[in-house]
Amino acid sequence: MRVGVLALQGNFREHAAMLRRLGADVVEVRKPEQLEGLDGLVVPGGESTTFMRLMRLYGLDEALRTFPGPVFGTCAGMIVLARGHLGLMDLEVDRNAYGRQVASFEADLPLGDGGEALRGVFIRAPRVSEHGDEVEVLAEHDGEPVLLRQGRFLVASFHPELTEDTRVHELFLEQVREATSVRA
Repeated sequence: MRVGVLALQGNFREHAAMLRRLGADVVEVRKPEQLEGLDGLVVPGGESTTFMRLMRLYGLDEALRTFPGPVFGTCAGMIVLARGHLGLMDLEVDRNAYGRQVASFEADLPLGDGGEALRGVFIRAPRVSEHGDEVEVLAEHDGEPVLLRQGRFLVASFHPELTEDTRVHELFLEQVREATSVRA
């Protein structure tokens, strides 16, 4: 599997390392043409305003809108994929809703499967204020959705790449595997 990680700024190195650990062939994406031949894409955490400015500058905003594979967005990546920016997911998101940098925290996130809780690292994290009926909530923190899926899109308010737990990335790679087997 060839998976791209948007490498304009933010936590792209951490995502790339986690994906490589799970056996993916990782490509750092900085230009639209680098999306060609990729099976999936990660839009990492960082600063959403900076992401959008650089994406528009390099034409990645339109390229991402037409990218056919699964996309996984964390923190700022969630914001970029939501209604207010690229509009690829039926989500309304409030930036920095869990507080400023000094209010960063970690929390255990129960998953619906009854297994071990997932550790979530929240850094200037966005909060989902509204989501459409087609959006599936996979994990919550204090009753608020923090891990969601809609079709080929997966988003997290937190940073799974900053822990040793690979389950969220495994979930994304499973979506990539399913999508590539359908296209084959």
